[in-house]
Amino acid sequence: MTDIVEERAAVLAQQPMRPASPRPGFARGTATSLRDVLAHRELLGLLVRRELKARYKDSALGFVWSLVRPLVLLLIYYVALGQFLGAARQIDSFAIFIYSGLTAWTLWSEIVSVGTSSIVANAGLIKKVYLPREVFPLSVVGSALFGFCMQLIILVGATLVARQFPVGTRWGWFFLSLAVLLVWGLALALVLSATNVYLRDIQYLVEVCMQVFFWLSPIVYSWKLVHGVIQGTVWETIYLLNPMTLVTLGFQRAFWVAGDGTAYPPDLESNLWLALGVGVLALWLCQRVFARLQANFAQEL
Repeated sequence: MTDIVEERAAVLAQQPMRPASPRPGFARGTATSLRDVLAHRELLGLLVRRELKARYKDSALGFVWSLVRPLVLLLIYYVALGQFLGAARQIDSFAIFIYSGLTAWTLWSEIVSVGTSSIVANAGLIKKVYLPREVFPLSVVGSALFGFCMQLIILVGATLVARQFPVGTRWGWFFLSLAVLLVWGLALALVLSATNVYLRDIQYLVEVCMQVFFWLSPIVYSWKLVHGVIQGTVWETIYLLNPMTLVTLGFQRAFWVAGDGTAYPPDLESNLWLALGVGVLALWLCQRVFARLQANFAQEL
């Protein structure tokens, strides 16, 4: 037994030391972090698969459950708002309209909410071995995209059944909006997961904020209603600063074919491109904050 311990100690002594603190230099530190993540891309794939398997372990329906929640929400909103409150009479193809927003929101919500607790949830692994901590929020993005793809299949199928399949430049709206969503979602997941290690109230605050921002995005109501109330005021500008407002409108432009005659913000495309550019910068800054905070993750956990 002693020989085995000594042999392992000798092997470990030959391994190079890996600093846990952030690399010096803003640009150089970012490049080093990217190389570390790329070097552990196989581990990232394993974490994504582990996340998916653990989520539906011992479940008879398995991945089908990833569709149940958004479909139940669709049914609730369609009946409560569409039929009882008459929204379906004011909005053509109300089911496709609302499911377009729900598809985007479900992806966003999972990335931010689950990403916030991703470091704490993997405390055992972080305290035992060295690996770039960014892989944990990234694995959440990977598993969330799997569920998103399944929802997207249903959404596209609904447009086929309704004979309103999106064609041409509509798919440009989809990919641009999806890019904005992923960039901002990952940026928030990084910075929130790091701060949640030191202040566990963050994850509960995120849950409350997600409920608020759901209703601050035009998912279950149209932009036309909002525009009629806050048109020309500073509140309209503030409302459009929410990235998920722009993403939701972008998804509607892509899949809600029946809403072609509906009013949209006049500069929606340019605002989406601006949100993407600012989001990339925010992602960079959030990664550097994450790198600064990760040195003491093992001690705090």
